[in-house]
Amino acid sequence: MKRLLQLLLLLVLATPVAAQQFPSKPITMIVVFSAGGATDVLARIAADHMSRTLGQRVVVENVTGAGGTIGGARGAQAAPDGYTLTVGSMGSHSAAPTIYASSIKYNPLELEPVGMIGGTPLYLMVRNDFPAKTYQEFAAHVKANPGKVSLSHAGVGSTNHLASLLLTHLTGLQFNYVAYRGEGPAVADLVAGHIDAGGFFAPAAVPQLQGGKGRALLIAQTERAAVQPAVPTSKEAGIDQFLLQGWSSIFAPKGTPKPVIEKLSQALQAALADPAVRARIEEVGAIPANRETGSPEYLGRMVKADIERWAVVIKAAGISEPPH
Repeated sequence: MKRLLQLLLLLVLATPVAAQQFPSKPITMIVVFSAGGATDVLARIAADHMSRTLGQRVVVENVTGAGGTIGGARGAQAAPDGYTLTVGSMGSHSAAPTIYASSIKYNPLELEPVGMIGGTPLYLMVRNDFPAKTYQEFAAHVKANPGKVSLSHAGVGSTNHLASLLLTHLTGLQFNYVAYRGEGPAVADLVAGHIDAGGFFAPAAVPQLQGGKGRALLIAQTERAAVQPAVPTSKEAGIDQFLLQGWSSIFAPKGTPKPVIEKLSQALQAALADPAVRARIEEVGAIPANRETGSPEYLGRMVKADIERWAVVIKAAGISEPPH
């Protein structure tokens, strides 16, 4: 018994020391979607700067599948020492608890929030040779061809999937939904002409639009974006309720020591305060978080509110967990 008490005492005393020495080795940052998507792009921008602040490499690893819940589970089940982080989205960490209720292996509300990297406006895009040039023409074409126009998303439960649900809910339009294992492959297939349309978030959409690879019918927000000023807003396109901004945020496993979370959060804040980092985020059409919106406290409140909001939408749409 005395030996056990001594070991427990040593563990308690060692925790602050370990936190002070953190990090002493590279950190793995799990991105729950494929390379090239919005979550991946913002994660890599943040990881690059955080590596310099922390003095250790922050290595991005893409772990995809099941609407981001496979990567989310791996990150949540890692040792709570700060060396494995997860970058998730509104889909993987707000919608997933409802859609994957019977199989999800983590509770986003129990994770340790580190902070939000940035918000991501949504663009509704079509392939270059799609017959419709405006949203109104697009809606008329879909209505005349119910279930024939292919609309891609990054997997059931992804934020892109939520966007497609919202579009259908608001318009009653019927699509042929095509699921991918991430936003990157989905936008690549649209650019190649294999898919008719898709809702893509700015970091994945803007580079393609700037290269003339695909056309945007609208941006799902109230103001036009500086990086794509010719793209009309939802209201201008005639569907003013179609408003959606995703987010990409960093989480640590439950039980990660508070001093470690503070170091990670400070490294993220340093990145977000760097004009060069903010410029890189803005260049891909995203909205960098600030000291308030990038804080752990803000992220914790946002996830809770989003889980409650999307549970109502998902249940109303009758979305059930897909087979594995």
